[in-house]
Amino acid sequence: MLLQLALIGIGVALLPLSIVYFSRDPSKHRKLVAVTVALTFELIMFGAFTRLTDSGLGCPDWPGCYGQANPLQSHADIRAAEIAMPSGPVTVQKAWIEMIHRYLAMSVGLLIIAQVVLAWKKRRETGISPWLATFLLFFVCLQGAFGKWTVTMKLQPVIVTSHLLLAMGLLALLAAALEQQRPRTMIAAAKAVSLAWPARIALILVFMQIALGGWVSTNYAALACHDYPLCQGNWMPAMDFGHGFSLWRQLGQTVSGEYLPFAALVAIHWVHRNFALLVLVAVLYAAWGAARVAEFSRLARYLAIVIGLQLAIGISTVFFAWPLLLAVLHNGGAAALVLLLSMLNYRVRQARRAVDD
Repeated sequence: MLLQLALIGIGVALLPLSIVYFSRDPSKHRKLVAVTVALTFELIMFGAFTRLTDSGLGCPDWPGCYGQANPLQSHADIRAAEIAMPSGPVTVQKAWIEMIHRYLAMSVGLLIIAQVVLAWKKRRETGISPWLATFLLFFVCLQGAFGKWTVTMKLQPVIVTSHLLLAMGLLALLAAALEQQRPRTMIAAAKAVSLAWPARIALILVFMQIALGGWVSTNYAALACHDYPLCQGNWMPAMDFGHGFSLWRQLGQTVSGEYLPFAALVAIHWVHRNFALLVLVAVLYAAWGAARVAEFSRLARYLAIVIGLQLAIGISTVFFAWPLLLAVLHNGGAAALVLLLSMLNYRVRQARRAVDD
């Protein structure tokens, strides 16, 4: 089974690798990193689709599906589980969704291995340290471990949310690796350096908001508030923060094993939607500062557009009762913010180094 899985992962990775190989970009390494960033972004989107379609346990074992490399080989076991529990987590469709997600994850891992090989091979020629690429390999292995625990620990909310945060962290590191490959440009250093704290704080707050959003999704609290800006018709509805934000517990349960009260779901949703306002201010402030630096103006424009769309999508999910497409796009918007802010932070850091030198 493991050999079959490896061959499938290599097969999936061949398409992005062929894009790199046949690219006219003079730097194959830079193209490889760019393709890895794109595939990781798509993997995050598909991971959201996997979670939101309740396909996380479509194959209840790991790394295969009922001990096989693909759902075709385990079709009989999947159908038996589906017949035994028609409303359960295992169906043929969900099994395919879950395994496609794993195949994409394996291909990202293979692309990062290729990056490590190139980084060490070309380190003298490019003068770029290979240690970031090496750390990426460690990081993607850690992410894979959490992917396993997501399944083996039956979608425990803290594990699933950590898996999401690690995916966003991987995207941020890949953004830094991509920036590392860009030719250095002269930047208005004084203005750029003044952006250091706004850009850093905006990125930290976005990660905190992603953690809160993951907590909403993994606890199925998206529909706990059906109106906006009010929640349950009140500015301060009845909420249970203690049970809502108890981290180490099973899905849908309190720490003591009782059913999670609805007030706990309301608390989770209410915190996420109100923290979004703080994130909005921080990102717009960072974008405003970046717009004053000519070299950052495009990033600033993209940040303003993405945060505006993200807010609109978030509000729309309430009024349209959390449709799947909007929910997946909401995850994509969060990933786009991480990508843009990571690039901005790297460029600001580069400007600070220029000043220090």
